[in-house]
Amino acid sequence: MDSPHGAAVTAEELGLRGPRGWAFRGVCIEAGPGSLVAIEGPSGSGRTCLLLALTGRMRPTEGLAEIGGLRLPRKMAAVRRISALGPVTGVSELDPALTVAEHLRERALLQRRFNGSLRALLRPRAERVAAARGRIDAALDAAGLDLTTLPKAERTSVRDLERLEALRLAIALALLDRPRLLAVDDADLKLSDAERAEAWELLRSVADSGPTVLAVCSQAPEGAITVRTDTPTAAPADTRDAAAEETTTEEGPADAFAETGRA
Repeated sequence: MDSPHGAAVTAEELGLRGPRGWAFRGVCIEAGPGSLVAIEGPSGSGRTCLLLALTGRMRPTEGLAEIGGLRLPRKMAAVRRISALGPVTGVSELDPALTVAEHLRERALLQRRFNGSLRALLRPRAERVAAARGRIDAALDAAGLDLTTLPKAERTSVRDLERLEALRLAIALALLDRPRLLAVDDADLKLSDAERAEAWELLRSVADSGPTVLAVCSQAPEGAITVRTDTPTAAPADTRDAAAEETTTEEGPADAFAETGRA
């Protein structure tokens, strides 16, 4: 899987005001392509709202921001096309009832259908299956998720994954879209010290491979570009309001199985 060139992220006095007051305000960022940016602050400080604003899912109220040369909020749709989300509560969560394989196949099908070229759509089925399998394997490798180590391999349900395994799966799914900007919410939530170190090592590896990485956390690691959101503000806006900005589909995982050739 070819690695995309990361998107530079800049912001100057960026703010977002919701029905209950300022979610965040006065945020300044200067991050080059392929950077690891840690959005640090306590829960409720507007971290997730900032993550969604920088990926074109929530509309900033004031200030300036540019993602890969695309100005926000004017180019929100274009920013969404070059960015991908990890799990965000109420926006892009993993489905605990689905297996790892079902998640991967569904995402691969949607990626081919909505992001693929007409030539790719007209390729023979065997070629489509092989291409999808190749994208999945490359994404899993980049996310450091070895399916053979899971309790039931690829048939393992999401509800049976450990927290770090679920994070790796979510990152693999996002990487299938070949984003220039990868956004990860709650990167260090419910992780031990050793697991937290593994998570940051993974995110650094992804950033080193090309995409710029934005990661919400309670404590930023050394070496990351750190942006703090715990300035005195009112309660942040509900991130569930951002779900309306997401592209939705009626396609279910059952149809996706036919495209990847694996049960």
